[in-house]
Amino acid sequence: MLLVLFKKFLGKKHSGGRSDTQPSPLEETVLQIQEGDLRLRNQFIADYQPFVAKVTSRFCKRYIDPARDDEFSIALGAFNEAINQYSQAMGRSFLGFAETVIRRRLIDFLRKEQRFKGQIPYSSFDQEDDEDNFMNPIEVHQAIEAYEKQKGLEERRGEIVDFSRCLKEFDIEFAELTEASPKHDDSRQMLFGIGRTLSQDAELMRTLLTKRQLPIKELLEQVQVSRKTLERNRKYLIAIALIFNGPYPYLRDYLHIRDDE
Repeated sequence: MLLVLFKKFLGKKHSGGRSDTQPSPLEETVLQIQEGDLRLRNQFIADYQPFVAKVTSRFCKRYIDPARDDEFSIALGAFNEAINQYSQAMGRSFLGFAETVIRRRLIDFLRKEQRFKGQIPYSSFDQEDDEDNFMNPIEVHQAIEAYEKQKGLEERRGEIVDFSRCLKEFDIEFAELTEASPKHDDSRQMLFGIGRTLSQDAELMRTLLTKRQLPIKELLEQVQVSRKTLERNRKYLIAIALIFNGPYPYLRDYLHIRDDE
């Protein structure tokens, strides 16, 4: 509840154009702690443990239990570090700065331990903090991997949504590409080459994008295939050209397009 109230307060102050010379109550508390108020520091950290747990859970893409998960200990230490390093001159809220420090420490910890992975037993990675809590960076590594995997899935879904919307302008459904795909790899690679040729010709792509039609006549002047082949694979060639012409790395993998072709 305290965190929610502070967030609401900070939001109102921001929208009202708070002066940089007048810190919010939250920032004033941080400055007071920096002056050496240990009791206030302990209380402040205790009050914001839910915030630390939320940031850590969001980063790890799973629920973090403060009583059991070592990732929380790492994040809590980073929150304490943020208290020491925060300055109003940064021009940002303390909570935003604290979240950045937490994420950096989780990533730094992973990178540090990766240098020894495969050389030292995992048990050697166990470390004990000032509160006698054990934290294992291997678990942090697993959390980072889970985060990156989830991020990749979201980016892949985003590509498909964007590409599907683009295909509909040509009256093509994304699901049609599976049926339209040639059965033999050599045929696919041939069409990939034609699609690449189309995408690399600015005039041909301009015709494709403006008229929403495959420029068969002009394309025949650059490739050694029959008109019937182009017409039969019209939808597939349009899709390939659009993929080459746009930022779709995951779709290239999906269609097994080789960049060295």
